[in-house]
Amino acid sequence: MGPKYKRIILKISGEALAGERGFGINQEVIDSIASQVKEIIELGVEVAVVVGGGNFWRGRSSEGMDRTTADYMGMLATVINSLGLQDALENIGVLTRVQTAIEMRQIAEPYIRRRAIRHLEKGRVVIFAAGTGNPYFSTDTTASLRAAEIEAEVILLAKKVDGVYDSDPAENPKAKRFDELSYLDVLKRGLKVMDSTATSLCMDNKIPIIVFSLKNPENIKKVVMGEKIGTYVKED
Repeated sequence: MGPKYKRIILKISGEALAGERGFGINQEVIDSIASQVKEIIELGVEVAVVVGGGNFWRGRSSEGMDRTTADYMGMLATVINSLGLQDALENIGVLTRVQTAIEMRQIAEPYIRRRAIRHLEKGRVVIFAAGTGNPYFSTDTTASLRAAEIEAEVILLAKKVDGVYDSDPAENPKAKRFDELSYLDVLKRGLKVMDSTATSLCMDNKIPIIVFSLKNPENIKKVVMGEKIGTYVKED
């Protein structure tokens, strides 16, 4: 049986890249992600990636700093992660392009939708860096926006936790995990799947979201093959 999805957006949180250390890039983690991506590329899946920057910088939690400045610093953190992932992918023979929403031609291509789609059609991984290029928008919103633009069939939200819970499982051992949710459930309950802008964008464009853990090195492939893991967010 072949993969369930032909074109996907893989959204990786910056925190997931840090592994147990909680800061910076854990080479073991990034190499594991690269191997998983290679596996699904070989199945014929077209893969675009959006990486967060929380392992280096979180704009929202920078007290006393202008929000716009803090957000631009966060965008640069995503570029660092994107280049690290590109290096890990190319080390195992996966052709990869980084496209940035803020131009920095010496290290990456500028984001051009048609070029991104052409790369995907040629079997290259495309990593979208620097968010949307605008402050006040998260990398979750970037994943939703790019998914709509490149007509991805699903957003795979790879996190440190294994799904969406009704409360923080790290603080509440009795927290309940959801197998399925609607976009409206997420918005009404204020569940921390994606921020509300990103969730609304997915809802408007009918892009399903699958939230799962990166801890199991088989999980990306399992999701792509249609296996039910984590939490599935879709229409009612």
